[in-house]
Amino acid sequence: MSDRILKKGTGWRLGWDKQATTYPILIGGENWAIELSKAEFADFCRLFEQLTITMNSMAEELMEEERIACEAESELLWLEVEGFPHAYSMRVILNRGRRCEGNWTAEVVRELYQEIQKLNTF
Repeated sequence: MSDRILKKGTGWRLGWDKQATTYPILIGGENWAIELSKAEFADFCRLFEQLTITMNSMAEELMEEERIACEAESELLWLEVEGFPHAYSMRVILNRGRRCEGNWTAEVVRELYQEIQKLNTF
């Protein structure tokens, strides 16, 4: 098995380099990518999960045409989802050190979430 792995779908990329010590994980979209530390990626996964649960629970509370925006933040990064409970975009901003920002469209977020759920800790 290679020490470098890149998984990708339409509008998203996830990668990791087992030999990298500082930023071994890559998240990205169609035309952008950010390398993350293990701590940043752990926070990204945790916040992504929180926001997904929140959006799913809001489905019963909102009228069909209502949109919502929710955000979650750690010391390391900030995530925001915006849209409908069944289809929402997501934005990520790093809070510390490097200043990076990326986003995924509503068509991409569900597939990205499902792929992240398959991953184990690197």
